[in-house]
Amino acid sequence: MAYKIIRKAEQVDGGFNGGEILEKKPIGFPQDGGIVKPYSNLFYWAHAWSEKGSTIGLHPHQGFEILSFVLTGEIEHYDTGINSWRRLNTGSAQIIRAGNGISHAERMLPGSSFFQIWFDPDLKKTINNPASYDDYQPERFPWITVNGYRIRYYSANAQPISMTTEGVEIFELEAQVNSDVVLPVKNKTASVFVIAGKMIKEGKEAAQGDFVIITYQQQWHFRAEAGTRLFIINTPARPSYTTYAEKYLRYQEAENLED
Repeated sequence: MAYKIIRKAEQVDGGFNGGEILEKKPIGFPQDGGIVKPYSNLFYWAHAWSEKGSTIGLHPHQGFEILSFVLTGEIEHYDTGINSWRRLNTGSAQIIRAGNGISHAERMLPGSSFFQIWFDPDLKKTINNPASYDDYQPERFPWITVNGYRIRYYSANAQPISMTTEGVEIFELEAQVNSDVVLPVKNKTASVFVIAGKMIKEGKEAAQGDFVIITYQQQWHFRAEAGTRLFIINTPARPSYTTYAEKYLRYQEAENLED
């Protein structure tokens, strides 16, 4: 079993428009040089926020499945499939199945923050598909209370967010009281972002903004203090296909050897 904490200070910094939008990236793009490279079929994870509001201009996507989760405030999305802006409020989510190509823009309203997370599907099956997207309002993700904590699922068994990327489970956990939590992760890698509070495992504490990767065990146990809020993604320990990230990293290694 491996339990690794990537502290907030260790994550890749990013930003747009002279700092109007700021980012911390637990998983940066391969060229970002962060300590965590893409793994499983999880390619990229950014936590972005803006105090004054700003826009990320139109840019293309292809192949990947890109999910946005609004943590606070409001954000707006534009893409060339609908040719209009659409607003997402706190608790909303959106998926872009980029397929054979789509261009996209984002506008963060003042005081907003969100996750943008890229998944690495089997591109041989998705790269020629027509691009598509779906918005999901907060009421699509009801909370379920279990033993002093509550969970809401974003994607599990294709519900409610429908994804092509195999074996992905996305959910949020909130401890209402000090709680001992047990979650199954057989044949999965668990990736956890601490939105608020603190989780403790094996005497190691992960606090707000930290990122945790847990691998190689049947289930994982941890302690969550009251008020702790965790965003969790389970992905296959090993996808059944070769991901784009694996191909890219192999190419980079070969280039480095030639140099």
